[in-house]
Amino acid sequence: MIRAKLDPHQFVRRIPLAPHQMQDRRTRVEDAIVLCHLGVPRLAREDWSLAIDGLVARPRTLSFADLMRYEKVSVTSVHQCAGSPLAPREPTQRVCNITWGGARLADVLADCEIRPSARFVWSTGADYGEFGGVGVDAYVKDLPLDRVESDVLLAYEMNGAPLTPEHGFPARLVVPGFYGTNSVKWITRITLAEARASGPFTTRWYNDSVESNRESGSAGTVPVWAIAPQSVIVTPAPDATISASETIEIWGWAWADGGVSQVEISIDSGDWRPAQLEPASGRAWQRFTLSWTAVKRGATTLASRAARASGECQPASGRRNAIYRVSVNVT
Repeated sequence: MIRAKLDPHQFVRRIPLAPHQMQDRRTRVEDAIVLCHLGVPRLAREDWSLAIDGLVARPRTLSFADLMRYEKVSVTSVHQCAGSPLAPREPTQRVCNITWGGARLADVLADCEIRPSARFVWSTGADYGEFGGVGVDAYVKDLPLDRVESDVLLAYEMNGAPLTPEHGFPARLVVPGFYGTNSVKWITRITLAEARASGPFTTRWYNDSVESNRESGSAGTVPVWAIAPQSVIVTPAPDATISASETIEIWGWAWADGGVSQVEISIDSGDWRPAQLEPASGRAWQRFTLSWTAVKRGATTLASRAARASGECQPASGRRNAIYRVSVNVT
């Protein structure tokens, strides 16, 4: 196992843009989420390697040069923090939209000849230390093997530039459509296995109770994998002043694993009105708009909610994807 120097060797977080600041379709690297549970490993490309083992006929260890020999693929995807694992029901809007570049994990694993009994992919980062009062030898996550074939990447670029150390340099896993906790940074090992990984980041944290999520999963809980439907209003901004009888455009972003099929907007808890929604494009977020003419003067609350084609919709409260509301002043 690579034992990298961590600097800093502690929890690191940078709060990303607030919803009203998310004006650009693609988020700049300097505005993207930074969340490092255990610290920031400092690795040089020439010192980095990726071991692939477990249920494969041909275990391998790749250098960075080996990784670069694979076809480079770009994927533009919503990248969202699931929120604190210590407060899993707290609503968050920590999200960005990024173009990742790297090798398809499916291409790399194909050269290792996966055994038929494999069901999960474990990914291990170079970070280690303590989180939530628990000592951790390495940050380990897992995902279903059947997800790999779509667009999972071993990424080394972010918006066309090399990853920064805080974002996983020299290489990281990117699982488009899954919450960011599953996209392991500073990845150094991939293990194919029959069962889920047993570390604290897959057993103690980042699981939802079955009462709040009815997707299939382990008894009593389901893993925090697929991103649930969510939306934010970008314009107008909180506390904006709007003239009565003025027609403005309410607009924002909506997203979910697999895209959203509908966004609705409510004014002061009134009826939900359908917004215009652009079609899904890959894994990127989708823009929605609604023309609105303010009539009643005073404080006014705007809310948006997104839904999948399956009918799953943003809840009013109590979940990480709870409805986001904006208060404005009509004069």
